Amino acid sequence: MAATQRRGRRIMMTPGELDDFLTAQRTCRVATVSADGAPHVSALWFAWDGTSLWLYSVVRSKRWADLRRDPRVAVVVDTGEEYGELRGVELAGRVEFVGEVPRTGELCAELDVPETLFARKYFDLDEMPHDGRHAWLRLTPEKTVSWDFRKLSAQA
Repeated sequence: MAATQRRGRRIMMTPGELDDFLTAQRTCRVATVSADGAPHVSALWFAWDGTSLWLYSVVRSKRWADLRRDPRVAVVVDTGEEYGELRGVELAGRVEFVGEVPRTGELCAELDVPETLFARKYFDLDEMPHDGRHAWLRLTPEKTVSWDFRKLSAQA
């Protein structure tokens, strides 16, 4: 069960705003835990299906090795330049590995939606191109915290 945001309710996004934001944004920052306990953060493209964040990661990366050992992750998606424009969301939980590793395009009904969303968003294609270097991680957040500072000026 996902945790409910308690602090910052005045500026949190509604479920619809959150869906629109995660659908439109292109880059997230993924924080993992290294073998020595140190944090590791990397940028990644993603797809949002309304319930889960789908991460398409290089399987020979530090991020992948970290998540194989410890699936806990925090992901931040944000935008804005000036203080009053800042918007974002942090999603936290444990990733699940979905499909073959690396992904070569074998039939996997569970990946039909995220691969279509991802292919359209980043490649302007209807079908996902597979390079034999990436594979899928699904984060169904246990905790979601969002903020939209534009709401502060509307409340003033």
